[in-house]
Amino acid sequence: MKVRAYGLPRVRPKKWLGDRDMSKPLGRILSEGKTKIVREAESSDMVILEFKDSITALDGEKMDVLRGKAVINSHISAYFLELLEKNRVPTHFKEFVEPNMMIVKNLKMLPVEVVCRNIAAGHLVKNFPIKEGTPLNPPVVEFYLKDDARHDPMLNEDHFVILDLASREEVKKIKELTLKTNRVLSEALKARNLILVDFKIEVGRGQDGKIYVGDEINGDSMRIWEVGTSKILDKDVYRKGGSMEKVLNTYIQLYEKLLGKKPPI
Repeated sequence: MKVRAYGLPRVRPKKWLGDRDMSKPLGRILSEGKTKIVREAESSDMVILEFKDSITALDGEKMDVLRGKAVINSHISAYFLELLEKNRVPTHFKEFVEPNMMIVKNLKMLPVEVVCRNIAAGHLVKNFPIKEGTPLNPPVVEFYLKDDARHDPMLNEDHFVILDLASREEVKKIKELTLKTNRVLSEALKARNLILVDFKIEVGRGQDGKIYVGDEINGDSMRIWEVGTSKILDKDVYRKGGSMEKVLNTYIQLYEKLLGKKPPI
């Protein structure tokens, strides 16, 4: 299939999902978030991630539907997750299924967001005396508890332990995976004249007890600026109040720069 040309592995057409005949209903819904649905798969050690067209900001207070976003973000996530796998960063990714699904390892996700910052922007500028655009060397790694009601408070290593989220050794491993992810993604974007300002990942434990990068990696979870112009190519366009047409065009441009073709929307 043409999809293979830009690196998505083992892509199967829509009528198949693993060994599931797509003329039959998808697996039952296990959970549903703001931007994705998690469904059961044929194997208990796998689940299906189905991406949605919803777009949110401000802890879910701002929400819209952006037609085509599910297709774009699922392709980009699969592209980045495969790239990490090729560079020996363990992720939950197994297979992409057209048009907007991924088969992934069934992880026990930690209720934590891990943020890595290369350039000062967003909350770092808002909460600390540092100017936007300031390079950060070394990169800054931050942890946040996923809790919209409390506006995702910041965590440190001690919080992980007292909240029984992870051991100190696991926190060390999570930071190592985050910094390696940063190196891989930064190099990939630099090759396309793009700057990785910052990004968010989520992690979980596999059935083997090991820590894996999970969830998604795309324009919803990264800040990406164009070299030379500092043009924004991520969800910040939506956060800053851009029109839905402008937001969609931003996602399309990111897709084209990363994958070298127009998205199938």
